[in-house]
Amino acid sequence: MKAVAITRKLPLEDPGCFTAIDLADPVPGPRDILVRVKAIGINPVDYKQRSARTEEETAPRILGWDAAGVVEATGSEVRLFRAGDEVYYAGDVTRPGSNAELQLVDERIAAKKPESLSFAAAAALPLTAVTAWECLFDRLGLVPGDLAQGKDKTLLILSGAGGVGSIGIQLAAVLTGFKIIATASRPETVEWCYKMGAHHVIDHSGDWPAELAKLGFPTVDYIACFADTTAHWKAMAQAIVPQGKITAIVESAEIPDIGLLKSKSVAFIWELMFTRSMFQTPDMIKQHDILKEVATLVDAGRIRSTMKENGGILTPETLAIAHREQEGGRMIGKQVLETSW
Repeated sequence: MKAVAITRKLPLEDPGCFTAIDLADPVPGPRDILVRVKAIGINPVDYKQRSARTEEETAPRILGWDAAGVVEATGSEVRLFRAGDEVYYAGDVTRPGSNAELQLVDERIAAKKPESLSFAAAAALPLTAVTAWECLFDRLGLVPGDLAQGKDKTLLILSGAGGVGSIGIQLAAVLTGFKIIATASRPETVEWCYKMGAHHVIDHSGDWPAELAKLGFPTVDYIACFADTTAHWKAMAQAIVPQGKITAIVESAEIPDIGLLKSKSVAFIWELMFTRSMFQTPDMIKQHDILKEVATLVDAGRIRSTMKENGGILTPETLAIAHREQEGGRMIGKQVLETSW
């Protein structure tokens, strides 16, 4: 099979950072589906994994953990899919990624893609949709579909225009009754947050707890932080209601002062959507269920793809451009690349 991989630790500006290579076709394990990749979504985890490569590594590494494609073959124990099914998934960070012609994925973390979406539009969703769903419903404990639970309660989503924020706002808007307050710092990102379904948008680049108070919200009941956890830690501790909950997805550059949450008895919970696949947890199939439900919501017209930018066909050059844009930290929604396999 063909793939675009990193074969050496090189700076992104080096033309050899990504290389087109040929590898043997992978063989499915018992619970694997073998997928012909049609489109990939780009995420910050891609450049973080690229940067983490060490000088000593010699084997090519295939990045990419967001894809949509067609099932080519299935393992002996697969029951959820058959050859020809169109699927979407985020994959497993401990296995070769989706920047390739073929990819092996455990059936428990994949689902049939939304029928109403192209492969490109579908590839924008899996990683961020699973992350946002787990943040809202697994970590914060909101109940999907219970509109009464959020009556007179508030949910703050930090970095509402990013990939996770874009789908997180939508899921909260259609599946909960919470008042959704998103943060953004540019006119175009503010507009995007409202388009996704936010009730209010405030600027996170300054004293955002003061902005909350001006809106009439001295505190909020729940916070989903999809931005720099360290940078917003003190503000979150100030803004969260006593006995509230905070979830976050961005690893800290330093250890946050957890003591700031003690007086309010606040719960802080990390979220990593790869946890279930990395540790083969007993509830691993929950991600299949999440993606299945997201596809149902998309096909019913209740939520939409967050694809904002299509960077064209996957090549070493277009992949480098996509990584550079991710590192810039100013992406709105999701960017995707298609394949020509």
